[in-house]
Amino acid sequence: MNTAFSFKIEKRLAESLGRAGEITTPHGIIQTPAFVTVGTKATVKAVLPSLVADAGAQVVLANTYHLYLQPGDEIVRDAGGLGKFMNWYGPTMTDSGGFQVFSLGAAYGKQISKVVQITDPTLATVGNDGVSFRSHINGSLHYITPEKSIEIQHNLGADIIFAFDECTSPAESVAYQAEALDRTHAWAKRSLEHHKKLITTPSVPSSVRRGDQQRPRLIEEGVGGGGPAIFGIVQGGRDEALRKKSAEFIGAMDFDGFGIGGSFAKEDMSTAVKWVNEILPEEKPRHLLGIGEPEDLFMGVENGVDLFDCVLPTRLGRNGTIFTKNGKIHILNAQFVNDFTPLDDCDCYTCTNYTRAYIAHLFRAKEMEAGTLASIHNIYFITHLVANIRQAILDDKFFEFKEKFLHTYGK
Repeated sequence: MNTAFSFKIEKRLAESLGRAGEITTPHGIIQTPAFVTVGTKATVKAVLPSLVADAGAQVVLANTYHLYLQPGDEIVRDAGGLGKFMNWYGPTMTDSGGFQVFSLGAAYGKQISKVVQITDPTLATVGNDGVSFRSHINGSLHYITPEKSIEIQHNLGADIIFAFDECTSPAESVAYQAEALDRTHAWAKRSLEHHKKLITTPSVPSSVRRGDQQRPRLIEEGVGGGGPAIFGIVQGGRDEALRKKSAEFIGAMDFDGFGIGGSFAKEDMSTAVKWVNEILPEEKPRHLLGIGEPEDLFMGVENGVDLFDCVLPTRLGRNGTIFTKNGKIHILNAQFVNDFTPLDDCDCYTCTNYTRAYIAHLFRAKEMEAGTLASIHNIYFITHLVANIRQAILDDKFFEFKEKFLHTYGK
């Protein structure tokens, strides 16, 4: 549907749904499978964009809910779009804001997790038309519809956006999952229709409206013309019939690609992903939302996932938990105080220049640089792991690489 966006499969993984491919966007090519680095508020926490790129990130995903509330999507639009606003010139993505509307709008400060139903009607109310919720920042009341979510994302100006959906917990009853799924499907239809309407009648931000001679440049930069690619989101929780129903419904629509959403129980994630990807059109990319543990990346790739996003690398990094080839370590443990070796055997900026002892010191001294150096390493670890998975597919060595990595990582 989007002429500036394309996906091609370069090689398929034998006896599975896995594949290596390439996504073309207006701001660059994404070699898949790929890990999408999360920059929630138009920033990858504690890491400058140049260092994010140096760590191997190909694409950054920002959060629609957060940017809508602060600084406001129109400000991002008038700045030239997400990439220009945050000084990131590679491909960008934005989520629909659906999960955050439910989890933050209703649950902020109440210790309600992704696996617990949000039921407080004073904070978030779900209706067939959309969701009303109160800001976690100041309590102000907001109402998000599928159309509003798409308008916000168009203002943010990412290369890839998502349809508005209702994210449910795997602990919900099948009856509620079915009700929410019908709502998600109706919202997907409305999201797609409004997206098509917007890309046929694009508007140029007032701050850069300087006459028709500027139009080609704005379109080239992704502002006010051409429009983003849009992915539909498959839901359905843990129920096989609902997941397959959703894959068939969303897969039949004119989306540029697909997201696989919802909270997953660890033990049935692989089966749920496989159910979906056996049905979704093979010629379009699939994105598994919110998944970032190394073992889950192998599972996703093997079952046909092309893109992953997760806050895990930077969230763990800021708290002193480090990915290594032998599993995670916590740098605040006493054993690292006098350890003058790198965090891991890798070529990232952190491991090239610093030791475990130094980074342990930074964390103990509560220095801001601690989270930066740990996050750089974790981003490098995950992005290069997925890049190596991709190369293993191309070399017909995926299963050999998987077995070797997980054997070492699990020690």
